[in-house]
Amino acid sequence: MAMWLSWLERGTHNAEVGGSSPPIATISFSSTIIKIMTDYFIGLMSGTSIDAIDAVLVDFTRGTPQQRCAIAHPIPTALKQRLHALYHADSVELAQLGQIDRQLGELFAESVFALLQHSQLDASMIKAIGSHGQTIFHDPNSEFPNSLQIGCPHTIRQMTGITTVADFRRGDIAAGGQGAPITPIFHREIFQSNQASVILNIGGIANITYLDKDTFIGFDTGPGNTLLDHWIKQHQDKDYDQDGRWASSGSIQSDLLDICLSDPYFKKSYPKSTGREYFNLSWVENNLSREYAPEDVQATLTELTAITIANQIRDVTSACDLIICGGGVHNEFLIARLKHHLSGFACRSSEELGVGPDWIEAIAFAWFAKQRLANKLFDLKTITGSETPVHLGVVF
Repeated sequence: MAMWLSWLERGTHNAEVGGSSPPIATISFSSTIIKIMTDYFIGLMSGTSIDAIDAVLVDFTRGTPQQRCAIAHPIPTALKQRLHALYHADSVELAQLGQIDRQLGELFAESVFALLQHSQLDASMIKAIGSHGQTIFHDPNSEFPNSLQIGCPHTIRQMTGITTVADFRRGDIAAGGQGAPITPIFHREIFQSNQASVILNIGGIANITYLDKDTFIGFDTGPGNTLLDHWIKQHQDKDYDQDGRWASSGSIQSDLLDICLSDPYFKKSYPKSTGREYFNLSWVENNLSREYAPEDVQATLTELTAITIANQIRDVTSACDLIICGGGVHNEFLIARLKHHLSGFACRSSEELGVGPDWIEAIAFAWFAKQRLANKLFDLKTITGSETPVHLGVVF
């Protein structure tokens, strides 16, 4: 049986689906046919960096999530530019917003088709898609708190024929929460152990989850890669700072760092969340008190990310295991500065625990889709501050 399961996991599947029955994988061996009930979900994630759509096939057949296939589906340059323009616009035409929402929904569906082709599976094998969507505005602290993710889930459902779960944040906001981050719930699911640990996700925005036997806390610490990506895009027309090489060629400017660190967000108590509508290129430029070499600004912004993460981790715990995931794990200069500020912590990539750091958020939304279909309620009071347990996501 172990050999047959291994063969199944490599993607040599034949689907047999009848009515509303669960997907079945059929394996032929000599004259024997073995049928195994499968439990496949797809997670889609497009983060604040807008670099690609992460699409992951997740297998829950054995109970725990197992990544079976993952791709980074490219976002066309013209669409990237339209999405970036949405972030920076003071006002947006409704026609333009509607068109981009639909266009992005079609692109999410295309990423599903590409993933299915790569994994040699038919759409009928997938129970549901969990699509986070593309956040274009997050404002949980206004008179009327709100958060907007686009990438039309109706379009994804119509094009793929697969049940789609989306709109994960607004239910929590309606219950008095921040709407983000919600991935700490998934971190607890896969990283909970007898030892205290911090899970650090360095995406465009950085967030942490603290777990021990009595405590469960999670919040956004502030900028992760977003300021670094904005600055290098403006000065070198690159999407990101490969390995932090450009930052490492510069010198950290203490006066600029002090100005940046004075932002009240970093002292704000949790629960709290933020986004690139707050931490963006305008935020950087407003903090520039004089002329700096561009590489020195990049070095200082990298130090800002490292020190704000480290400071807020130390506010929660003095020392424990630190598990790092997200795209920032590849920025060697950033990780070196982080380790410098957290010398008492045992730092390691989630890769060492068998969870790909680049795919963990997409895996999380496959898991959230599964929980939503099971009608699971989540108590996020210590994470987002919501007043009552909530369902995460809407089923389309």
